[in-house]
Amino acid sequence: MASCRAPRPRADALRNRERIVSAARELFVEFGPDVALDDVARRAGVGNATLYRNFPDRAALTHEVVLAVTSRTTLRAEEAVAAESDPFAALSRFVHAAADERIGALCPMISGVFDKDHPDLLAERDRLEEAVAGLVTRAQSAGRLRTDIAVGDVLVALSQLTRPLPGIACQGIDRFTHRHLQLFLDGLETPARSELPGSAATLEDLRRS
Repeated sequence: MASCRAPRPRADALRNRERIVSAARELFVEFGPDVALDDVARRAGVGNATLYRNFPDRAALTHEVVLAVTSRTTLRAEEAVAAESDPFAALSRFVHAAADERIGALCPMISGVFDKDHPDLLAERDRLEEAVAGLVTRAQSAGRLRTDIAVGDVLVALSQLTRPLPGIACQGIDRFTHRHLQLFLDGLETPARSELPGSAATLEDLRRS
C-alpha cells in the first residue's frame, strides 16, 4: 500500500513564510520583540491572514526568528573559517557577517514569552557557541587576539552594536554598524592597549544574566 505523504508547501507559500521571518527579524531589531504583528505583515508585504496561517501567535514567530538568525549566524562563522587562513581575519569576517544577519534580533528574545529550551533552539545555540568559541580560541592561540576576553564578550558586543538606539526608529543605523564594529575589532587585537575592568564574559555568565 502506498504511504501517505504530507503535501509539500507551494513555492509561493514558502516565499511568504521567508518574507515574514525576514520582516520580523528586522522589526525586532528596530523596535523590540513586542512590535505589532500587523506591522510585521505590512513589512513582509502579506496579509494578516497569511501571517497567522504560518505563525498562529507571537511565540511561534519569535521561535522561528531566533532559530533562523542563530542557524544563519552559525553558517557565517563556518564560512569565515573556510575563507580566511588568518584566525583574526576569520573572526573579523564573522563579526561583520553576523551584523548583516541582524544578530541583534536575538538579544530582546532572552526575556521573550516563548520556549527558550525547545530542543531545536538549544541545538542551534550550541552550534553557534561552539563555532564562535572556535574562532576566539584559534585567534588567541595564534597570538592575534587579546587573552582577557571570552566568547561572551564578542556576543555581547555584537548584540549591542547591531541594535538601534532605544526609543528611536533609527532606520539609517546600518551605515554606522560596520564602522563601529571595526573599532571594536581593533580593540581586540594584541598587543592590548589597556587593562579591561572586570572579568571576561563567558557563555555561562550570559545565561545567568
